[in-house]
Amino acid sequence: MHQEPDFFQNLRAEFSSWRLWLDRAIVLGYAIAAGLFVVGFTVAAEWAFGWFERLHHAQPWAVLLWTPALTAGIVWATRRWFPGAGGSGIPQIKAALDPAVLPGQRGLFASLRLTLAKIGLGVAGFAAGLSIGREGPSVQVAAGVMQHARRWLSPGSQIDTRALLIAGGAAGIAAAFNAPLAGVVFAIEELSGRLEARASGLIITGIVLAGLVGVSAFGNTSYFGIIRVPALGWDLFGPGLLVALASGVAGGLFARLMIASLTGSPQRLNRWRARWPVRFAATGGLLVAAIGLATGGATFGAGSDAVKQMLAGHDELSPLYTLLKFIATWLTAWCGVPGGIFAPSLSIGAGIGDGIAQLAAPGLGPALIAMGMTGFLAAVTQAPLTAFIIVMEMVDGHSMVLSLMATAMLASLVSRMLSRPLYATLAEHMVAASRANAPRP
Repeated sequence: MHQEPDFFQNLRAEFSSWRLWLDRAIVLGYAIAAGLFVVGFTVAAEWAFGWFERLHHAQPWAVLLWTPALTAGIVWATRRWFPGAGGSGIPQIKAALDPAVLPGQRGLFASLRLTLAKIGLGVAGFAAGLSIGREGPSVQVAAGVMQHARRWLSPGSQIDTRALLIAGGAAGIAAAFNAPLAGVVFAIEELSGRLEARASGLIITGIVLAGLVGVSAFGNTSYFGIIRVPALGWDLFGPGLLVALASGVAGGLFARLMIASLTGSPQRLNRWRARWPVRFAATGGLLVAAIGLATGGATFGAGSDAVKQMLAGHDELSPLYTLLKFIATWLTAWCGVPGGIFAPSLSIGAGIGDGIAQLAAPGLGPALIAMGMTGFLAAVTQAPLTAFIIVMEMVDGHSMVLSLMATAMLASLVSRMLSRPLYATLAEHMVAASRANAPRP
């Protein structure tokens, strides 16, 4: 610490070991592969949902048979062959990073096999029209690819499985949202709790390469385009505060409902779900299909198109849509299909902001919609920094940094009064289940 670095000595050390550079090349190759897997998942999911929309427009009532049948098939295949692929994917990676999980059990939560299963089953979920997103699953997809690199690294490599999982999860968020800053913050706030110096370069490398693959495929554009907001003043304070509080309460209740449903709290419906999971999934799929028909198809899928229309000022969604999207997303997750809640949460939050804008300040619609997206996502995940950076990058809303940050912090604070952290609680439940099922010595 008290001596200046010797440039030539450090340069010789860098080039002294060919194995060190081979390890680096392996990690770089896997980072690119992680980006390709996320891009492939994105393309396949969009194609599958496009096919479902054509089915819905051609034969609307057919979804009452198609959606529950395919939902039941997805849950059956997931429970029979790929139990670690169910749900979002973020709790699985948090569980894999838990110190209580034995190294041999990490494959239950992240592996190349689960990556392929997550893609296939997730695409099937979009083909069923379920209210799911692909961003959370992209975390498990990319992390499963990255951790596979460890078997090819030298025994003395300082790159361990934990660092690869964190880098893969961060790369998955960055590639899915085209939001590299969100990937870094997500790695710190949601996955690791801190950013170790030796892992920071690996995380940034994974984000950069996976992000470049995504940009090459889809272009360097914001996910929801560029938000157009008027000059913001004190007239935003009252409606903005209302959006933050409403989204915080709604997000906290959603997280609490999800925890109660997915951890198998002792209640009649969860006992039925545990005894007949496929029948339960078929019933849930039927309810999701009925809700989609009642809303003219607005609640099917992730809801990203509805958000784009609202931000562009071309469409308005009623508070009833927001409530039904809330219910459809909860039912989909409760069925146990592989699918995320990030994109549906953004859609629900946008509906909250849009409803308050129609009621209180129509001229501030785009700003309040962005704040609703931030607030609800922050409340559900209780990760305010990740939420506001994701939305800021998705709408290119740099002019709203302080407003989005304040909304995320307040909504997350309200949520903490109502619910335990969603992803951390689900991860603890998965770790406890894996330890209970582990063979005893």
